[in-house]
Amino acid sequence: MDAELWPRRPRPETAGPHHESEVSRPAELRTVRARLRAWVADGLEGAGPDGGVVDDLVVAVDELASNGLRHGRAPVRVRAVRTDGWLLLDVSDGDPDHGPEPAVGRDPALGGMGLRMVACLTTDRGWTVDGDRKHVWARFPTG
Repeated sequence: MDAELWPRRPRPETAGPHHESEVSRPAELRTVRARLRAWVADGLEGAGPDGGVVDDLVVAVDELASNGLRHGRAPVRVRAVRTDGWLLLDVSDGDPDHGPEPAVGRDPALGGMGLRMVACLTTDRGWTVDGDRKHVWARFPTG
């Protein structure tokens, strides 16, 4: 595992407007993406439908939630919190025993590059365990 890319550490404490969704099947991700787009665009000045932070957040939700469904245990919970200057994305699943494992030495054509891609889109990231849930989190700048 590439511990530098997705280190195990607590997620930042946040208070502020938030959005929550739960996903049990991949087909439900479409609804989650649409609701997140609307929520971000509604609350962030200059982050309309063509805003970069919206696109980055949607890509990250797709990757992290689909990983939770594929490698963790459903339901996957998606929580986004808006604060001054950034958004925090927290995606949790019911497998606290296995953290995110970025692909190492794999041909990108074979897939498995989602964690690396999300890492490139974020300013900070990590994962932690809270009770019986693993939380994979990422922070996005909005300013």
